[in-house]
Amino acid sequence: MALKDTLQQDMKTAMRGGDKPKLGVIRLILAAIKQREVDERIELDDAQVTVVLDKMSKQRRDSLEQYEKAGREDLAAQERFELEVIQTYLPKQLEDAEIDALINTAVEATGASSMKDMGKVMGQLKDKLQGRADMGAVSGKIKARLSA
Repeated sequence: MALKDTLQQDMKTAMRGGDKPKLGVIRLILAAIKQREVDERIELDDAQVTVVLDKMSKQRRDSLEQYEKAGREDLAAQERFELEVIQTYLPKQLEDAEIDALINTAVEATGASSMKDMGKVMGQLKDKLQGRADMGAVSGKIKARLSA
């Protein structure tokens, strides 16, 4: 079943079950997907929906960090809940060892030897890691690998 269809079914289930918090998050996800479809006049496939979910997940992590620094536990708890719901629709996150192995493979495949080659390595990894790893952390690992 397509990811959008799964989201639609889960929205109906949450409505029937009276799960208002989860229903609200699913509606946010569907609104973000619909916004992108309208803006670009396309129908999103699963890979593009994953990109939207990944972006939403990153936004929640950033907000969560800011709320925790400001001592706003009430808002941080809401962001944490939204992040958990969003992550249920993302593919399973990769382990650090798996990410390191993919980085090493990409570095070898592109012949990257310095920071100038970072774009080549990121280009190789982006599709493989989208939604399965925090791309900011991956970028840091690549920088460490290329500067070593």
